[in-house]
Amino acid sequence: MEKKVREPGAPVVQFALLDDILNLARANSLWPMTFGLACCAIEMMAAGASRFDLDRIGAGVFRPSPRQSDVMIVAGTIAKKMAPVIQMLWDQMPNPKWCIAMGNCSISGGPFAYEEQYAIVPGAHLIVPVDIVIPGCPPRPEALIQGLLALEDKITKGEGRNLLRRFKRVSGGVN
Repeated sequence: MEKKVREPGAPVVQFALLDDILNLARANSLWPMTFGLACCAIEMMAAGASRFDLDRIGAGVFRPSPRQSDVMIVAGTIAKKMAPVIQMLWDQMPNPKWCIAMGNCSISGGPFAYEEQYAIVPGAHLIVPVDIVIPGCPPRPEALIQGLLALEDKITKGEGRNLLRRFKRVSGGVN
């Protein structure tokens, strides 16, 4: 094993950028909001139970209030009547905040989105900016853990937000 030698004139103590330290702290202490809409919420609850244990990755404390959360996990089918509520909860969350769309229904409307349907929002990206998508119907708790780990990597690297930037965000919900 080769020993690193300090170059002459190089500082003895090196400081990390403050953003890097803050991103590392944010990534390892995610506080998801308890917010389930349909069957995917059962898998989200299972991921927080002792068998899968989200505490080991720093995301096990589900918060009951948006003002205490920094991750919104949209899990399930989004009805158009629910869209303004999701938007309001998102607006109440403090910055920085992230969104995970869990399940096919929250990503694209799932089997309920078809021509001439009037009640289902075809994706959470139309309401809030989505950072991570977790496909499946419903996705297993392991998939949610993988999605949270991907979000942690994204935060640690300081990557830009909003995975689905190409979609237009509709303010005030979906009409």
